[in-house]
Amino acid sequence: MAAPRPLNRSDVQLLLDRSVWGRFGEATLRSPIEIEWLTDNDGIFTAFETRVYAEDLGFKPITTPAYSPESNGMAEAFVNTLKRDYVGGANLTDAETVMRQIPAWLDDDNRVAPHSALMNLAPREWRDRERQTSGVH
Repeated sequence: MAAPRPLNRSDVQLLLDRSVWGRFGEATLRSPIEIEWLTDNDGIFTAFETRVYAEDLGFKPITTPAYSPESNGMAEAFVNTLKRDYVGGANLTDAETVMRQIPAWLDDDNRVAPHSALMNLAPREWRDRERQTSGVH
């Protein structure tokens, strides 16, 4: 059974790699667009090596302001959504199995799951409607 443990630098780097590969393909060495990467101020995210690695992949590391209830609340809400909607029915045999499932959870959350803040549309559906309305493609 997978058990919680603190993230380490390798975990964070692998998650960054997988996020770029998931969006742009596994052959991608650097995102073709700059991606803002918002984290809290935990040392694993603010470490020089982590920030350089992220920047080399095309991320723009941004840390939440210290003691910011708004951004902390958004992050906690996202984690709670993943736990509620995906982890409960997931295969938690080991950490590797859990990690393999995360991209599908995120894809479902972005493509299928309705979000109350977006008029009960999935984020991609909402973004597509906004682009059509504004004429931006």
